[in-house]
Order: sequence, then C-alpha cells, then structure tokens
Amino acid sequence: MVEHRNTRGRLHMLSAVRHTDETDRATTFELFFDLVYVFAAIQITGYIFRTHSALGVVQGMLLLALLWWTWTGYTWLGNHARADEGLVRTAMAVATAAVFVVAVTIPEAWRDAPGGLHGPLVLVCAFLLVRCLHLTVYSIAAGGDPSLRRQIAVSWIPTAAGAVLLVAGVLLGGAAQTLLFGAALVVDWGGVYLTSLRGGWRVQSAGHWTERHGLFVLLAIGESVVAMGVGAAEQTVGAPLILACVLGIAAVLCLWWLYFDGIAVAAEERMAAAPGQARAKMAIEGYTYGHFVLVAGVILAAVGVEGVIANADETERLDGFYAVALFGGFAVYLAGHLLFSNRLRLPVSRARVVTTVLLLAVTPLAAYAPPLAALAGLLAILVALIAVETRRYAHQRNEDRNAPAP
Repeated sequence: MVEHRNTRGRLHMLSAVRHTDETDRATTFELFFDLVYVFAAIQITGYIFRTHSALGVVQGMLLLALLWWTWTGYTWLGNHARADEGLVRTAMAVATAAVFVVAVTIPEAWRDAPGGLHGPLVLVCAFLLVRCLHLTVYSIAAGGDPSLRRQIAVSWIPTAAGAVLLVAGVLLGGAAQTLLFGAALVVDWGGVYLTSLRGGWRVQSAGHWTERHGLFVLLAIGESVVAMGVGAAEQTVGAPLILACVLGIAAVLCLWWLYFDGIAVAAEERMAAAPGQARAKMAIEGYTYGHFVLVAGVILAAVGVEGVIANADETERLDGFYAVALFGGFAVYLAGHLLFSNRLRLPVSRARVVTTVLLLAVTPLAAYAPPLAALAGLLAILVALIAVETRRYAHQRNEDRNAPAP
C-alpha cells in the first residue's frame, strides 16, 4: 500500500503543472533547452556556408524558421507554467531530444544521403513531434482558462495544414520541397497570427518573456563567434588572420551592443507596464514574429564574417556571396530592431534607419573590396552608429538602467 501511494505521488509530480506569475524569470532548465538550438544554428550556418548560393540562403532561412517556431512555442508555454517542474519539464525534455534530431538532420534536409533513414522525412517527423507535444501540453496547462484553451485548439488547424505541406514536400523533393516548406510556414505562421487577433494568448511574466528572448539573441550571437572559430581553425595563423579575428569580434560586439545596451531594457519596461491583451499583442508582433528577423540577421552576418576569415589573406576582391551575407545580414539585423521598436511603441532610431539603408547601398561596393577592407568598412559604419546613439540617448539609457526593476 505504501509503495502504491509512493508511485501515485511520483506520477502526480510528473503530471503536475505550476502556473507562473509576474515574478517568475527564466529557469536553468529552459537554458538547457536552448543549448540544442545553438547546435542547430551552427548547422544552419554551416549549410549556408557550404552551399554558397541564394538557394542555400533561402533553404537555411526556412530551416531556421521551423526551429524558431518550435522555440517560441515552448517559450509561450514556459511563460504560462514553470518549465522546470512536472509535465512541462517532461515535455520539454522530450522536445529537447527531438530538436536535436532536427539539428542532426540539417545537412540532409534537402537531399537525402545514401543509406540509413530518409533524412528530410526524419527532420519533418521530429519537428511535428515537437509541435504536437507543445500544443497538447499547453492545452493541459491552460487549465481553467477557456479563452486560452480555445486559442490553442484553433492553432491545431494551421499546424495540421502546415504538416500536410511539409510531408508532401519531403515526398516530392527537389524544388517542390522548398516551395512547399515555404507554403507550410506561411500557412502555420499566418494562421496562428490571424487567430491570435481574437486575443486568446497570455503573457504572465514580462520579465520572463523579455529575458528568454534576450538570452536567445545572445546565444545566436555566440553562435556567430563559433562560426568565426570554425573558419579560423582551417587557416594558417598569421597577421591577416589575427586582424580578421579582431575585426570579427568587434563586429559581433556591435551586435550585442545594439540590442542589450538600451532597447532590451526599454522593451522590458514597456512590456511590464502594458495591460493584458496589449502585452500579448506586443509579445506576438514584437517578439514571436519580430525577433525572428533579428536572429536571421545574426545568422547571415555570421556567414559573412566566417567568409572573411576564411579568406583573410586574400588581396583580391571579396566574394560577392560573402559581401551580401555580411552587409545584408547586419542590415536585416537592424531592420529587425526597427520592426521590434515599432511594434512595442518605442521610439524608432533615425540613425538605425539611415544605417540600414547605407549598409544595403554599399553592399555592391563591398564585393569589390578585399576581405579585410570590407570587414573594416562595416565595422566603421557600426561604430559610427553606436557613437551617435550613445551620445543622443545617454540620458535616457542612464534613467532606464537606474530605474527600479519592473
């Protein structure tokens, strides 16, 4: 009898759900969950780098979008119920393994290698397992919130439609797979967004929400450092390589500075002050959708920096592909900032608008410059932007940093 009660107690602990409140922050288990996404980002960067084509960029971004959709789903779940306890922890442990399978299959995502299982189909099956598990557990965690339960139930419709398109894509293969994957994302992302206009989602803790996304941006930036290291490890150590590494680290530091030195703090304060549905709308538009643009820009920038480091000792012109990835990646990153600021009703920096346009305008010129000169030119533009914003917004940033915690 005692053993029976102990067994029931253990099962209850596994199935229990503890809801979050405004005081909750990111848990260590969620950080563990993020680690597989670091590996996945490295795989995507490597895939784009190897394919060295516009098609490779499109396919890499489609894979990134699939992974981002799984991550943001579990972030919503972790904001509603503690991720390190009970049923949610069990579900995220299973999802961690499934996402790792997705990451492992990325090199075969678009072309199955001889022998073994069908790589693209394995990727899609693992992705769908993560999505279905998320919606199932989220529905259970919603508990007595009928509006949230209805929202989750409606979300199954675009998820199922997208699943059909994904499976059809891997069965047809070739160009059809790329087109159908894109269509699946449009259906899933668009369907969830349109149904969210009814106002069913909840953001329980603004601090948890902003911290989770900030940590993911930081992990993506860390992945760019790893990509630089991969490129440097294959080169002979010399003055050009060392200079390229220093310039690359400085450029990556600019990625960190532009997000964490001001906008992240202001965004958390705005989220904390917003009432229920206004907060949820900011979370959907500014974070769930807007932050994907930020992360995509970081991945593209990492490909460009890796390309410069791999050709650091070259005196000829920078390869056009790397020039577009380098300058275009940073432009996309800044465009994501502008979108994010707009959706959270934060002041939009005119300096960032000008810099985004400038980066796109000088991209063709960068393709005719030597690799180190192109990277140095990019860094000069970013440093100028940071200097302008530091001077212009110094007072506001000091107020944000010294303000009481939300």
